[in-house]
Amino acid sequence: MADLKLPRIPDRTPVKFTISILPDLHQAIVEYAVLYSETYGKEEPVTELIPAMLEAFLEGDRVFAKRRNGLMSG
Repeated sequence: MADLKLPRIPDRTPVKFTISILPDLHQAIVEYAVLYSETYGKEEPVTELIPAMLEAFLEGDRVFAKRRNGLMSG
């Protein structure tokens, strides 16, 4: 097989994940969506923002990233 610069593209099939949140958290997320819209001049549905928020949270957690990288490489 040829050595390509582009690695194999990972599975991008969305996974539906349903959660229940408390009203205060819901309100905070709605307010965040408003601030996002004001900041970037584009409205995004909360359902699009939440996955991005979770991804940013996980990427920013250095302890988790270190542990995850250790598990993946060994």
